[in-house]
Amino acid sequence: MVKRIPVRLLIVGALLALVGCAASDKDKYVARPVESLYNTAMDQLQEENWIKAAKGFEEVERQHPYSVWATKAELMAAYAYYMGNNYDDSILAADRFIQLHPGHRDIAYAYYLKALDYYVQISDVQRDQKITDDALKALQEVVRRFPDSRYARDARLKIDLTYDHLAGKEMEIGRYYETEHDYLAAINRFQVVIDKFQTTTHVPEALHRLTECYLALGLTEEAKRTAAVLGYNYPGSEWYRDSYAMVTHEGPTPPDLEDQKGWVARVWDSMF
Repeated sequence: MVKRIPVRLLIVGALLALVGCAASDKDKYVARPVESLYNTAMDQLQEENWIKAAKGFEEVERQHPYSVWATKAELMAAYAYYMGNNYDDSILAADRFIQLHPGHRDIAYAYYLKALDYYVQISDVQRDQKITDDALKALQEVVRRFPDSRYARDARLKIDLTYDHLAGKEMEIGRYYETEHDYLAAINRFQVVIDKFQTTTHVPEALHRLTECYLALGLTEEAKRTAAVLGYNYPGSEWYRDSYAMVTHEGPTPPDLEDQKGWVARVWDSMF
């Protein structure tokens, strides 16, 4: 006697078969000539279909991993991901190119592209600065490895801006501590700006804030010396005018440039 199969089992089996067919269709390998794959990806790039272009370049490598086109496609995929704001995938693609082709003629660009992936993600100073640290390290790597390249010239400019950003974060934290009357913590932050970010635009304010903190702690001599350093290096800045007024109690600005220089010199000489 033939056993009857329950209808439910027949339905489940049919569904599983359909799912299997769909999966096989999705993963179906369609072999194409390498030139055709690469040109199609380039067409997508020209049309600014960035992610499709990146996937197309990855397909070049998948189907023809040992061709000259595959090496080019690896770097082009990283670029396409970058242009499509898909920075994590761009970093992965650039890293893979660097690992596989350390002696390639375009290796400098791969390092530079990776640095750009981090750099364009630098957030405002209100947020965590890990990505800024990553950008700084990647930019410095470009300069260290390829000092005479055109990428190094741009990287140096971006390093200055990145330093300025990191200094801005330290200043923000220092100001917060100062408003909370935690002057020692504030002094530590302002000192970091002076010691580590000497070329940034935040140094004059950092010196002024240090002067404020020293005065708040009753450390008058330290305040005068810090104001003198500020006056010696930034004699025309508004921050120095404010610091001068605080430590001398002689008004908002120095009486004239010669008197200002004389006061700075006297305090400066007493430091050494």
